Parts: sequence; structure tokens; C-alpha cells
Amino acid sequence: MKITIRLRRLAAIGVLCLPLACAANPNALWEIVHDYCEPAAEGAHVQQKCADVNLAGGYAVLKDIVGVAQYLLIPTARVSGIESPALLEPDAPNYFRDAWHARGYVDRALRRTLPRDEVSLAINSASGRTQNQFHIHIDCLASDVAQTLREVGPGIGTEWKPLPVRLRGHVYSAMRIDDADLTHVDPFKLLAPYAASRGQTMGEQTLLLAGAVRSDGAPAFFLLNDHVQPGDWASSEELQDHTCALANRSIEKP
Repeated sequence: MKITIRLRRLAAIGVLCLPLACAANPNALWEIVHDYCEPAAEGAHVQQKCADVNLAGGYAVLKDIVGVAQYLLIPTARVSGIESPALLEPDAPNYFRDAWHARGYVDRALRRTLPRDEVSLAINSASGRTQNQFHIHIDCLASDVAQTLREVGPGIGTEWKPLPVRLRGHVYSAMRIDDADLTHVDPFKLLAPYAASRGQTMGEQTLLLAGAVRSDGAPAFFLLNDHVQPGDWASSEELQDHTCALANRSIEKP
């Protein structure tokens, strides 16, 4: 009886979870993945609510109720968020790499092939999120942010430096990653020493990873960072566009 009641309660917050409901239940994402997605992938007779569950990789991909094509990458293990020390362990999964590989779900939802520099991955700070389970937002980059990065991109090097322009009124730092698929680079491990050098904790940080193309045509990434300060919750999700307006100019899939 208790199991049945719990499943009915979870069904109400599953893929039908509205933003306010999710905010009221900070464990909603964990409950969806832990009580539905992972068990279903293991053969349990429960509804599969995720688009994908990679048991070997330790993550699930879930369509977010917000946005036309926004997906979330969520670990199947209990990981609080960007502040988790587990992310900095030598053998930690590279969740950004996994999220980048999962960007095809956005393309399929849009029936478009987005250019590399219009796709983004975001993780918010501990203060700038509503859920207490790690999740990376996979979605379109906002059109004005994409254009700004194209303009200032040639000046972004491989070391952290503040961008010369504000994004959404906030000062972001940025660096370029010359690793087309994040085979050898974990963005969290690039951020940790930078945050420490400023006397800040990881929980105060937010990261946005945007696909990029160098002037010589080589694929790369721009990694953007902001941190919590007065009037700034450090939510780089603000740089994404959950309506995916950029998709109107992209190539339609057959």
C-alpha cells in the first residue's frame, strides 16, 4: 500500500511536474530518476520517464517540462550539484562530455540540426537552482548571446579572463577549450582552481559551455563562468533560450 501511494505521488510530479511544483519539491528530479528511470532501465515494471538511461555511464537524460527542446542530464547517483566534491575526484564521470553527446535530443525535438555554436550546456549555482539533484541543462543558446560570442570569440584564449561585455547584465569570465568532444577536459576541473584563486567556493559558481568554431575552422568550446554576488544568483541558464528561436534558421532534418 505504501509503495502504491508513493508511486501515485511521484506520478504527479514526474514528466508532468510544473515549474512551481518542482520548486516546491527540491527532490523531484532525484525521485523521477531514482524511482522511475533507473528501475525501468533495469527491467522493473514502472513507467520509463526518461529519454535515455545509461546505466554504465551513471546518468539519465530527461525532457524538461520547460521549453520546446530542453533536456536535462541527471546522474543516477545522488549528487547534490556543482558544489559536490565528488565532481573533482580523479575518476569522476565527465558529465559535461556526456551532456554534449546527448545534444542530439535537442536536434530531434526541433527537427533541426543546430550549428555547434548554437548549442549550450548550463549548470546553475547552489543558490541559483530549485533542485537538489545535479542536472545540466541542454538547450539552445540565446541568439544575442550566440552573436556576442561570435564577435568576441577571437579574443577568448585558453586562460580565464573576464569577457569585455556583460551578458544579461552580469560579468562573465570565459576561456576556450580546444577539445572537440571533451575527451581530455572536464570543465569542473578547469573551474575549481579558478574559483579557489578568488577565494570562492564551487557552490557559488555557475558554468555555461557553448560550442564554438575557431577561426581556423577547428571545433572548440567557450566555457563561461559567473559567481554569486549581490543581485546575481549565478544562473548561467539565463544565457539559454528555451524557445530555441535560433532553430528557425537551422537546417531541418529529413
